[in-house]
Amino acid sequence: MTAPAAGLVRRVVIVRGTVQGVGFRPYVHRLAAGLGLAGFVGNTGDGVHIEIEGPAEEVHRFCVRLAEQPPPLSTVTAVDCADLPATGDTGPFAIRSTERAGGRTQLPPDTATCADCLRELADPADRRHRHPFVTCTHCGPRFTIATGMPYDRVATTMAGFPMCPACAREYGAPTDRRFHAQPVACPDCGPRLALIPADGLGVRPARDAEALAAARVLLAAGRIIAVKGLGGYHLACDATDAQAVATLRGRKERGGKAFAVMCADLPTAERIAVVSDAERAALTGPHRPVVLLRRRTPADGPGLADQVCPGSPHVGVMLPYTPVHTLLLGLPGDPPGPRMLVMTSGNRSGEPIVTDDTEALTRLAGLADAWLTHDRPIACPCDDSVLRVRPDGSTQVLRRSRGYVPRPLRLPVPVRPTLAVGGDLKNVLCLGEGDHAWLGPHIGDMGELAALEAAEHAERHLTRLTGVTPALVAADRHPGYHSTRQARHRAAGLPGGSLRQVQHHHAHIASAMAEHGLDGTTPVIGVAFDGTGYGDDGTVWGGEVLLADYGGYRRYAHLAPAPLPGGDAGVANPCRQALARLWAAGLAWEPDLPSVRACTEAELSLLRQQLTRRTACVPTSGMGRLFDAVSSLAGVCQRAGYEAQAALELEAAALQAADHDAVAYPFGVTGRDVIVCSPAPMLRDLLADRRRGTPAPVLAARFHRGVAHAVARICRRARADTGLRTVALTGGVFANGLLEQECTALLATDGFTVLRHGEVPPNDGGLALGQLLVAGTARNRRTE
Repeated sequence: MTAPAAGLVRRVVIVRGTVQGVGFRPYVHRLAAGLGLAGFVGNTGDGVHIEIEGPAEEVHRFCVRLAEQPPPLSTVTAVDCADLPATGDTGPFAIRSTERAGGRTQLPPDTATCADCLRELADPADRRHRHPFVTCTHCGPRFTIATGMPYDRVATTMAGFPMCPACAREYGAPTDRRFHAQPVACPDCGPRLALIPADGLGVRPARDAEALAAARVLLAAGRIIAVKGLGGYHLACDATDAQAVATLRGRKERGGKAFAVMCADLPTAERIAVVSDAERAALTGPHRPVVLLRRRTPADGPGLADQVCPGSPHVGVMLPYTPVHTLLLGLPGDPPGPRMLVMTSGNRSGEPIVTDDTEALTRLAGLADAWLTHDRPIACPCDDSVLRVRPDGSTQVLRRSRGYVPRPLRLPVPVRPTLAVGGDLKNVLCLGEGDHAWLGPHIGDMGELAALEAAEHAERHLTRLTGVTPALVAADRHPGYHSTRQARHRAAGLPGGSLRQVQHHHAHIASAMAEHGLDGTTPVIGVAFDGTGYGDDGTVWGGEVLLADYGGYRRYAHLAPAPLPGGDAGVANPCRQALARLWAAGLAWEPDLPSVRACTEAELSLLRQQLTRRTACVPTSGMGRLFDAVSSLAGVCQRAGYEAQAALELEAAALQAADHDAVAYPFGVTGRDVIVCSPAPMLRDLLADRRRGTPAPVLAARFHRGVAHAVARICRRARADTGLRTVALTGGVFANGLLEQECTALLATDGFTVLRHGEVPPNDGGLALGQLLVAGTARNRRTE
């Protein structure tokens, strides 16, 4: 080593954040080489470690560019610099191998295929022409192939695919777009596609291009294909083929629940849906979620089969995000085939998405006619994300999974190392430590053993990637939740058996507070509306207004309770819920009511006995249950075949009349210590309107508007009593865009600051974040 030249400086730079798997080391190499600097860069457990040496001015320029112009997929959370003695190093700048030491860094989510890779995919002269796994440092799988950190090929499911000489040259060339791209492969060395037909289909198994061509022929013929994607299998069929869609719906026992559709490109999506600029950005961005769009009626050209989203004014649309999807929908010049595919999670009803190839052949048998699979393993399940775009252009994520996980959330207050397990519906876990939290992928409902096993697997995977070792487990207070029992078992293995149970609606409010960066020093007026949450009094809560911070809460107001006949089983029968609501309000069951007509005489007799004797009738204040009841009374939905069907159809009806009517049904607001919001006046007016022949959409719109006015009225009273001026709107009912919009407009006009969910779902998919904040912070000793 020569003596340092005059004016040379050496600096160590540690970059933290999402800086592995995004081409950060190649970027640093190019930046340093372009400035004529010496030194090295390498991945460590803490992030990216850089030592740089050269003239002071160039070293300064390097550090400025590093902080201000990082690679597009990276997120830099901290850059720590320190001066070192100059060594006389004159280069060349080098990339060092990964240090496999402890520490924590952040891995990016899986990302949709970039434009450069798509060009190569379609270019007959390119060696990756039609390669179903084309990828580079700017796109492709990350989370779903990573088996550990630091992120290097040996710690991915690509470890079993040795690179051919050509790929190895690209991987090792600092100027190449695939420099240190861990999933890099080509037709000579990468994963391979296979088509496996079901017995008796009359189709031969196939590999590679033949497999894809055969799958396209089967889809065009109305068959159902199980397609292996990034985070699991989809069940796919031609979305314009009514018989194929009906067959898939019947096989999956999906009832009337809408399917998501994958369109070949944006123009195809715009033929079946109205797409705003903000929705266009969401559809084409790197996350590629399912975006809820307003259906175009009639469609501009061939439309969707009616069975895709029956009775809904919206359709969930996504664009291709893997090369396999792009090839399946066809490149220019390909034989004709479907340009719109139903793409629904590859699972049986109530089970998590299938990822294992052997399991796919058994668990999806009878659902799929053939399997389009490949031999790259999936490290962790990760279902598609779902969002909607509000009229103001902001987004509300309804399911946060692929494209977002494991992107961390910055916390406004530090937390102990904590695992929060979420709830039993829309289950998502959350790990947190210090000022960061990581929400896991969507698991689903926890009623099946497969879902419990998937949750355990997701925890192990996220723990490996984040380095968080939980000292505390947080769970819901519901004594019957599978997730709570699992948390109790998990906590038993920790010192002191550290389990903290968090009230359901308190967790919802804490989730909204955390997403908006509130430190909890001032409480908020939390409006938490959902269908079910275990209350402090042992009843079912769900129409709650709590004055809350992370440390505790006070129940300020709630919807007047009504019996829930049959408990959870009664949720599938909105007509029974409607009659129970009328009974609680002292209103007669008039024979011509839709809810009465929907029930048999035997059913009505049993229901009267249940209500009179209070047998199997748990009291509920759930706002979601009130939506179900009104949906029945308005003649919209009497029996629910899937979760929230009655409420969704009521919102769809209300949207037809929302802009043509200004009436708001009244609610009673009474009480001093705890305010009770009574729906009895609303029910009386609704029944009177119905007798006058008022259409169901008008009834629905007036109900929505009435709920919003009741919320505003209670919040004004809370402000007068407490001086609080911030309102958090949270819980699954606020996935209802019309209600959220009405509440937000009224509250903002009244001078409130309104917190609405954005990246964190308002439903139970965001519950674990709130559990984490309540359980993991120091100021949580009052009520939890």
